[in-house]
Amino acid sequence: MSSTTTAPPRPAARRRVVFTAVLLTVTALLFWVPWTVLLTPGAQWPWPVQAVGTAFFVVTSVAFPLLLVRAHGREHSDRAARTAHLMLGVAWVFFAWSLIAHVLRLVLAATDVADPFRSRFVAVSLLVVALALVAYGIIEARRVPRIKRTDVVLPRLDKAFDGLTIAVLADTHYGAIDRTKWSEGTVAAVNGLAADVVVHVGDIADGTVAQRRGQAAALGDVRARHRFYVSGNHEYGSNAQAWLDHMADLGWTSLHNQHRVLERGDARLVIAGVDDITAAHSGEAGHGSDLAAALAGTRDDDAVVLLAHQPSEIPKAVAAGVDLQLSGHTHGGQIWPFHLLVRLQQPVLAGLSRHGERTRLYTSRGAGFWGPPLRVFAPSEISLLTLRTA
Repeated sequence: MSSTTTAPPRPAARRRVVFTAVLLTVTALLFWVPWTVLLTPGAQWPWPVQAVGTAFFVVTSVAFPLLLVRAHGREHSDRAARTAHLMLGVAWVFFAWSLIAHVLRLVLAATDVADPFRSRFVAVSLLVVALALVAYGIIEARRVPRIKRTDVVLPRLDKAFDGLTIAVLADTHYGAIDRTKWSEGTVAAVNGLAADVVVHVGDIADGTVAQRRGQAAALGDVRARHRFYVSGNHEYGSNAQAWLDHMADLGWTSLHNQHRVLERGDARLVIAGVDDITAAHSGEAGHGSDLAAALAGTRDDDAVVLLAHQPSEIPKAVAAGVDLQLSGHTHGGQIWPFHLLVRLQQPVLAGLSRHGERTRLYTSRGAGFWGPPLRVFAPSEISLLTLRTA
């Protein structure tokens, strides 16, 4: 008598199953929760409205995952990415505000407002608010970032560096939408600040240097005595070392677990940078966040400014006695209320914060956007920090 055993699923196959299940679940929520508000039977819409509206949700909910796979699968289709990302942003706005709409429906029901008026009022309110927020979000995402000015007091900063200015760029995310003009305008805004130091703290692009070279070209025109760049997590999907090399070609100092010392007379200020925390698992040889290597050779009394893409690196900076960490990554949440999910992973959403006795953290909301070309209640920024002594 023979028996057969079923081989356990391969890790790659298991990941595909999990990815497909998650994608379909998220799609169902994003598209069909709004349907329960806009086309609920309680609204008693005329049958052509109900039929056409439901057909729209069916088509879009089927098209979205297919486009997303084309955008981020083997094809890496920019055309599919532009459509899928816009759909994702619109769906997220409608989903989030559908939850609020359901609360409104309960309030109206409690005050004896009857259907179909109650359901129609809630549906129209959702449609108007969501479409207005989508339009606002698109305009906000595509504009040249506003300047956000902040004084940062560093007790160990030598008085020779009091008043030193650092312009912070983060999360430019050059991608499927050609934003060459936007990039030129952003660089012009940076140059208008006449900062002593300009830094880019990662997520420069979604794509390879060959794909995004034109959009990134304006970064070569940034004017400052010192320009420093570190990798973000998105570079590790598109050859981070090539981006470090390209930024060096554009005249930037790429800090690959390294530091540089700024000197004014006998005074010193260390600018250090580390690879993104995801580098170690990226498969890219020689990459991985190494703060000890970045600070090797510095003096105990040196004030240190650390470039680290993700705010979550702040405990390491505190332990190492870093004075100021500059980060991005969060986008300030980008599309409300996504910031609630960001806060589950990151200690800070945006702005200046204090950690321990010595260390400060400045988290930029970023200049660009990832994926959906929207920013809702999370405006982009170019940060201008002025360092001050105690």
